[in-house]
Order: sequence, then structure tokens, then C-alpha cells
Amino acid sequence: MTTLFGMFPFLKKLFVDSGYKGPKFANALAKLRPHIEIEIVKRSDQVSSFVVLPKRWIVERTIAWLNRCRRLAKDWECLNRKALAFLRLASIRFMLRKLCNPA
Repeated sequence: MTTLFGMFPFLKKLFVDSGYKGPKFANALAKLRPHIEIEIVKRSDQVSSFVVLPKRWIVERTIAWLNRCRRLAKDWECLNRKALAFLRLASIRFMLRKLCNPA
């Protein structure tokens, strides 16, 4: 997480799953960045069908887009540095498609 905050020092709010609620995560985050607010995106127990959760859907959608690249569908890379490079290439490819083919 230290690298995340080093790359993005402007982060003010962190949206997390309900699995991250509790004092252990909050205390660890407060030690790293005391000014960041944590918002837990909760699902409703009353709804029996599929409901899109705000903010959480953005992450799921992005992961699905990245998995469309066959190289990222499996863990082929031995080094994290190499895997990160392929993630960046897939993101660049995705953004170029969006820019060059406006809908």
C-alpha cells in the first residue's frame, strides 16, 4: 500500500469491500495515511436479484476489460515487474481503442 500512496498522493477516499471493515485495516491505513477516508461499499440483504453496486462495479468492469487480453488471462510471468508491464500495455491498448474509435 505504501507504493500505491507514493504513486497517487492525491487519494482522499478509499472504497473497500465489506471484507475490509474492522479495526485492523483501519489502524494500518491510519498509520500510512491518516487523512484518507475509508468508505465501505455494502450490499443489500433485502435484494434477491443482481444489483450493481456503486463504485464496486467500476473495478469489476475494468478487471473484465483487462482479462480480454489473452496474455493476462493466466499467470505466465514469474516476475511482478513483468506482469505489471503487461498490465500497463493492456491498459494502453484499451485506452487507444477508446480514443481512436469513439462510439
